[in-house]
Amino acid sequence: MRLILTPTTIRLLASREPRQASSSGRETGSRRGPATRAAMVAVVLVVAIGATIVTAQAAAAPVPALRAGAAVAPAAAAELSAGAAPAAEAERKPDIVLILTDDQRVDTLWAMPTVQSELVAKGIEFTSGYVSNPLCCPSRASTLTGRYSHGTGVYTNHPKQPNGGFPAFRDRSTVATWLHAGGYRTGLFGKYLNGYSGTYVPPGWDKWFVTYDNGAFYDYTASADGALRTFGSDPADYGTDVLARRVTNFIRSTDPARPMFVYFAPHAPHGPATPAPGDETAFSDLPRWRPPSYDEANVSDKPTYMKKRDLLAETSARVVDRFRLSQYRSLLAVDRAVSEILDTLEKTGRLSNALIVFTADNGFLWGEHRWRSKLVPYEESIRVPFVVRADALVASPRSDGHLVLNIDLAPTFAQLAGVGAPGAEGRSLLPLLSSPTAPWRTDFLLEHLERGPKGVPTYCGVHTERFVYVGYVTGEEELYDLVRDPHQLSNKARQDAYRDVRREMRHRLVELCDPLPPGFAFSF
Repeated sequence: MRLILTPTTIRLLASREPRQASSSGRETGSRRGPATRAAMVAVVLVVAIGATIVTAQAAAAPVPALRAGAAVAPAAAAELSAGAAPAAEAERKPDIVLILTDDQRVDTLWAMPTVQSELVAKGIEFTSGYVSNPLCCPSRASTLTGRYSHGTGVYTNHPKQPNGGFPAFRDRSTVATWLHAGGYRTGLFGKYLNGYSGTYVPPGWDKWFVTYDNGAFYDYTASADGALRTFGSDPADYGTDVLARRVTNFIRSTDPARPMFVYFAPHAPHGPATPAPGDETAFSDLPRWRPPSYDEANVSDKPTYMKKRDLLAETSARVVDRFRLSQYRSLLAVDRAVSEILDTLEKTGRLSNALIVFTADNGFLWGEHRWRSKLVPYEESIRVPFVVRADALVASPRSDGHLVLNIDLAPTFAQLAGVGAPGAEGRSLLPLLSSPTAPWRTDFLLEHLERGPKGVPTYCGVHTERFVYVGYVTGEEELYDLVRDPHQLSNKARQDAYRDVRREMRHRLVELCDPLPPGFAFSF
């Protein structure tokens, strides 16, 4: 059945405004533009499985339309029945492609020409894309389920910890199982979860090619549908290129009548960030990275774990600079892989009916605040690239500043496929894809669990469009005004001028951080 927006359907569908819930299940404030409920019709609208979505603009100027599977109100369906297209016109559900890099900062996208020209320039670049727990395994667990760490039970990378790594992840209900049950052919290519190895294939995956060991650039192991394969150090073994070939083969081999979910998870630019053959000298003229927060001179207002860090020695600074260069170089192979994937989608007739997401599991610090990793609740660590291309949903390319999260991906994919997303705490992005004035969240939760006595202390935090507040298990607090202090150099937690802000943020944190991370308690 083909759904065309008319004044009647606009009225009927606008009356079914979705309930806006916070990530903890409570009602939360959401931002509205000047538009009235009638503007809500820009949300993706669908009729049964395989229906065609047509926005108001598309009705006036038809474009290839993305099909989705959620149901509209019975009244709306009845209203449309007289003008319904023949059942033979029903087509398969949209294809979904998730490209998830490892440890990629948001400010590195400029160095990826294909991502810039084919995704950013033809889609939506969400400039406030974040992860709720800035560490590989917990972030990926959240991406697969749409749940915060307190929902997945995965807080750290380490499989020997009760809340760490692959053994802690409950894999019986994930975006893979949901989509597979909805008729999708599913495939994962690349990194899965820290601590995974062996022949086990989790439920929901039709094709499984997961790589690990030695950064998975050279001399690594792959679990290929339950059989182990080893790769060496020849140029043909370069990890990102091997994964790209596997992905494009998967696309070509999928029945044209069947929708597919592709999860491409290259290990770049995670350390050792080994460049592909031919990229070893790229970016040789890249200027050094020295923002105001680099090797922060005065950390007297920071938590104790930061105060204990020495200024970067000259040798440490050189290590950071070399690693930054390697990260940029390793991303070039990812960019070429994106080009190959897009070309294959187009040649197989799938590109016009696909939703493609490019993002990362967390960011990384290049010496800001004396730090050389992730984990910390600073912008360089928690903010990630977040680009969505969906030709039939996005009326025109744009930059969008809404707060979007890794936990939003699974419910987005589920809604597009017309299946449920049990337990998901994130929100479907489909309303934002169709309308920048759609109601949306104004804050989100940050979580972290200490890995050991010398690690970053356990914390919970709340991030709004302007402020970020963090409470540590040590009783210490951080509060930053990102408008006045984007580099997070001045902790406002103890400043009288921000007393009311701190009180409001504390109150909101108690609402969002529930349940608490293991061993954590509020000290205020």
